[in-house]
Amino acid sequence: MPQNRLYLIIGALVAVVIALGIYVWREESKPDGVEIKLDENGVSIQQN
Repeated sequence: MPQNRLYLIIGALVAVVIALGIYVWREESKPDGVEIKLDENGVSIQQN
């Protein structure tokens, strides 16, 4: 039984590392500049 817990902990850590890597990759790949959105709330401008 303790060996199964070890595999569970290792699996959870691997999942966290993968999720963090995907998050960082998405944040780094955002284009620089200004983002303009037009929706039902009106126009919003956000600087990246």
